[in-house]
Amino acid sequence: MPLLWLILIVLAIAVAGYVLGRQRAVASAGGDSRQLHSLPSYYGSNVALKAIVPAFLLLIAWLLIQPLYVNNAVSGMIPENSVREGSSLGLVMAEVRRAADGLDVIVGQGMITEDYARSDEADPAQIGEQLREAGQVVTSELTQPILRAAQSYRVMNATGNMIMTVAVLILSVLGFLYGLKESQADFRARNVVEHGVRAILVGAASIAILTTVGIVLSLVFNTIEFFRLYPAADFFFGLNWAPSFSGRGGSSELGVLPLLWGTFYISIVALAVAVPIGLFAAIYLSEYASPRVRAFAKPMLEVLAGIPTIVYGLFALLTVGPLLLKFFGDDGLGWMQAGTAVMTAGLVMGIMLIPFVSSLSDDIINSVPQAMRDGSYGLGATKSETIRQVVLPAALPGIVGAILLAASRAIGETMIVVLGAGAAARLSLNPFEAMTTVTAKIVSQLTGDADFASPEALVAFALGMTLFVITLCLNIFALYIVRKYREQYE
Repeated sequence: MPLLWLILIVLAIAVAGYVLGRQRAVASAGGDSRQLHSLPSYYGSNVALKAIVPAFLLLIAWLLIQPLYVNNAVSGMIPENSVREGSSLGLVMAEVRRAADGLDVIVGQGMITEDYARSDEADPAQIGEQLREAGQVVTSELTQPILRAAQSYRVMNATGNMIMTVAVLILSVLGFLYGLKESQADFRARNVVEHGVRAILVGAASIAILTTVGIVLSLVFNTIEFFRLYPAADFFFGLNWAPSFSGRGGSSELGVLPLLWGTFYISIVALAVAVPIGLFAAIYLSEYASPRVRAFAKPMLEVLAGIPTIVYGLFALLTVGPLLLKFFGDDGLGWMQAGTAVMTAGLVMGIMLIPFVSSLSDDIINSVPQAMRDGSYGLGATKSETIRQVVLPAALPGIVGAILLAASRAIGETMIVVLGAGAAARLSLNPFEAMTTVTAKIVSQLTGDADFASPEALVAFALGMTLFVITLCLNIFALYIVRKYREQYE
């Protein structure tokens, strides 16, 4: 049974429990709801919670534990000679999972039958060719051990999903029946429901933390695999980025410094465009613009944030790049050789970041108490002096936050860089040369021709981890600055 249908059935049981729980509670009080300890809705909610919460907890736990169990069981089936030199069992298991997912796709598309997908007579070469035709990511050669492991992986997953479906439905029905049994006039349903809702809210608040932990762990494990295959010193201090997809990584140079330089250089150009324009726009909208002008101008600015980044990338490629080339190319100053350059991507990215700075800064400036402005005017300050010496210092923490949000958005941008800045990884101060960023190379490495067991593919996770650490340090530093400022003014 598909997961969505299982969830819908559990929800239907919970809804039925809510209705029947109310009716049973009122019936136990002789039809007089005033004889109940709690309102009838609490009795219905108690049955619904008993039917849905344990079932969902089991479902989540099963979905987390089953992959670990299946991976451990299938990895024991892989012979040692299938782990190639320079690879590891974890990387081979990644190939197995991709092959299993690919088998699901080609079976669903009718390219092969389910019986053939599970058959011992299935030809690895034929299956590999069909996987490539279906657009699935596979290695250059699908071997017999990998195919057998993928088949076992699919069978074990299918069996586990069937058992999970039965267990979840049984637990939901048992909770439904137990909740109905509790629906008596003297049952303290309100207390139970309120404690249950509180536990649910705590769990919801913990999702963000658990998600962050999951993201970090997924990066850490693959980064460790990369550094087992490639020296960390060459990665962090190398001055050249030249991955080779033909070998096993021995001829590749994977120095991250050119990518970091391109990331920061393009981000600095973008912030140099977005911060002054966005901040001045925010000051005008909050302090000078009439309500009529503000009601028109602010939504128009925020429209920029809703434009897809691919559209900005096309704008950089087709409009801004040729325009800059006309003035700074061979027909102009001779500084620019092609339309793809740091300046092209930086200018377009800066336009994209303007609403991030202006909208947030405008809200922060408007939140400054009017009493501070009135006090400044009472001391004889002009409007401009009040803005410079009172309003902006009071709003500075929020403005710093807006700038940091824009900086994080700039560092993580991909499409504008790919289309506007080119793909050259170089260390240069010339803003009219093509460069690339960490995010652009993450995409290219994961979609290239490299085997996933090679450093050329795993380097994407090391790049992501490096970018994560840099962004985290930037946010910690900004938080320190904001706290220090607030201590001075409070």
